[in-house]
Amino acid sequence: MKVGVYVCHCGSNIAGMVDVAEVARWAADLPDVAVARDYRFMCSSLGQELIQDDIREFGLDRVVVASCTPRMHEPTFQRAVAEGGLNPYFFEMANIREQCSWVHDDYEEATAKAKALVEAAVLRVRYHQPLLEHTVPIQPATLVVGAGITGIQAALELANANYPVYLVEREPSIGGRMAQLDETFPTLDCSA
Repeated sequence: MKVGVYVCHCGSNIAGMVDVAEVARWAADLPDVAVARDYRFMCSSLGQELIQDDIREFGLDRVVVASCTPRMHEPTFQRAVAEGGLNPYFFEMANIREQCSWVHDDYEEATAKAKALVEAAVLRVRYHQPLLEHTVPIQPATLVVGAGITGIQAALELANANYPVYLVEREPSIGGRMAQLDETFPTLDCSA
């Protein structure tokens, strides 16, 4: 197995509190790591090209990126890995910005934690299996369970959006608790 590790400076967001170059040097000695690099902005087009070129040059079959939140850039890096020729699910991300750099005020401790997060990501990515995306046909109809006020409103909104709707109620009449009330606040209208 050949793993590529890429550690992002994220400008000064990460590099201001973590010794990014040291994390990359250290990661190069982890088992199965074929290449480890640090780069100023891994999410940039040049950073993504670096990953793609290394996949081809070193024959990488797994990729770890240590940078910011997966919520922000996981799809970016999965796409880069796929364009490099790997299954996009052979990718793992270590969040060393929010989980490390931003929550520490000690440079040495932050660097040590970044190393631990990178090592965990390298150990985890070994077990990734290739996933394939499939398109399946769907039935756009919606089942709304409960014909109280909320269920009726949901069914009406879906029907107005041109979706077929099935409204199911276990009681003999619709309206739920609201139908049992005599008058409603603030207008004292009849609930029926």
